[in-house]
Amino acid sequence: MQRPEILAPAGDFTCLQAAIDAGADAVYFGLGTFNMRARSGVNFRLEDLPEIASRCGRTKRYLALNAIMFEGEAEEIEKTIVAAKPYVDAFIVSDWGVISLCKKHGAVFHVSTQMSTSNSLAVEFLASQGASRVVLARECTLAEVKRIIDATGIEIECFVHGAQCVAESGRCLMSHDAFGKSACRGECRQPCRRRFKVQAVDLYEDAEGNPVHESDTAFIVEPHTVLSAKDLCSIGFVDKLMEAGIASFKIEGRARNANYVKTCVEAYSRAVDAVMEGTYSPALAAELEKSLKTVFHREFSTGLFYGRPGKDQMTDSEDSLATTVKRHAGIVVDYFLKAGIAQVKIQDHPIRPGDRLQIHGPTTGVAELVCGELHRDEERPEVAEKGTWVTLKAPRCRVGDKVFFIEARPDAS
Repeated sequence: MQRPEILAPAGDFTCLQAAIDAGADAVYFGLGTFNMRARSGVNFRLEDLPEIASRCGRTKRYLALNAIMFEGEAEEIEKTIVAAKPYVDAFIVSDWGVISLCKKHGAVFHVSTQMSTSNSLAVEFLASQGASRVVLARECTLAEVKRIIDATGIEIECFVHGAQCVAESGRCLMSHDAFGKSACRGECRQPCRRRFKVQAVDLYEDAEGNPVHESDTAFIVEPHTVLSAKDLCSIGFVDKLMEAGIASFKIEGRARNANYVKTCVEAYSRAVDAVMEGTYSPALAAELEKSLKTVFHREFSTGLFYGRPGKDQMTDSEDSLATTVKRHAGIVVDYFLKAGIAQVKIQDHPIRPGDRLQIHGPTTGVAELVCGELHRDEERPEVAEKGTWVTLKAPRCRVGDKVFFIEARPDAS
């Protein structure tokens, strides 16, 4: 059995570093436009590519260019391909025009799930056009995935964890119609995740002209998340995914924070290693699922690996069900390397000895620690309040890194 690649999302340098440190085999990211997370804040810039390549080392780098391309945009996309090619291992694409540009410049490309590839004939055709990998449609069952791999021998990638879209492989027009922001251009505003209300828009009268109901009559649809799909979690059947021959395990979440990236990569890496070592078990899967529940998630499901969509695929929860909450505490203002001590300015949530903390930074990634003794010159404060500063033992971090207090969510199940 071949060990699959663990492919992690990276929305910024902090997430990128977290993915690398957690042991990701590859990362995928965007450059601000022409990808499925085109909104600002979860993308890099073209000038960041040399540093990304330098940091990643042997960790592979895939650049998402998987939005649809409109007339008049080919020149800009071609320039991106030419400029990025020396720094990335492959481009993730879904538009035939972008494929033609990749072929023109001899660029390696993977076909995105946005192309909804769901059968072996399509996979073979895409391979004949130069695709080195195909990311299958999320609608494929595990049995179908295995049949496609067995029939084609082509490298196949599948999503194994993260948010799922109610639409066919994410190709949806709801956001476009509601807000003028197209999901197919990476601008989705996720109207499907919201509450829905059925409301009368006209006035009915009986034979005497009396109103049967007023036009403001309305009902909240229950469950109100009728179009919001549960998150995919495959940690309980990683062994079956590996037996199917999937080459790359893709984690969704370029809009998620670095702790999410770190936690997911570590969990799936441990599961894969356990399968390879013969130590994977239901107990380990349960332990890893518990870890995955500490970061952002909706209700978990097995996605569509074990069957077609049904009402059980929709979540009853609007918000994250994470069992921990990350609260901003302060910022690192100095770090004394030889002593391994950080000076922290408390800006928000106070910290105390024994607290679980995380330090996030573009170079640091995510550093975790249990707060030890606090110092302030000759003082040994029992608590560091907002507006004060303290020093504490900490893993290596940098000036400007953010410090977070991590607490269990009281209402978490």
